[in-house]
Order: sequence, then C-alpha cells, then structure tokens
Amino acid sequence: MWHVYLLECSDKTLYTGITTDIDRRVKEHDGGSRGAKYTRGRRPVILLGFIGVTSKSIALKVEYKIKQLPRDEKLNYVKR
Repeated sequence: MWHVYLLECSDKTLYTGITTDIDRRVKEHDGGSRGAKYTRGRRPVILLGFIGVTSKSIALKVEYKIKQLPRDEKLNYVKR
C-alpha cells in the first residue's frame, strides 16, 4: 500500500510526499540524511495526516492534486 502524507515543518510550511512506510519516511525527514532537501532546514516536522492508496501511480496523482491546493484545503484534504 502507498501513502500520500502531509507534514508541517517548524516554519509552519507544509510538505507533501508519498511512501510505502510512513514511520520510516517521517523519521528520515525529521533527522535522517535521506529526508527531502526541503525539510532538512525546517526540522522538526510533524505528520499531519496521510491517505492510503493502492498504487504508486494513484499516489503520484493524489500528491500532485494536493500540491496544487491552497494551504487550508490541503489541511482539510488529509483530515477527511
């Protein structure tokens, strides 16, 4: 199963990504060397929510859709 997740960085910006292992990926963003370049300078990060989907293809499409939304709609999207 794939997951589309939303993180809040220490500067209150949002980061959206995809993964098959939420716990591992959040740890990478929060302190590992494999976190996204965007989150490295904005630690710590907080997982706000995630959505499970059945394939990587769908995860990429949902991630793109979320990235196009304004902040308040991104927050509402993962809280559904």
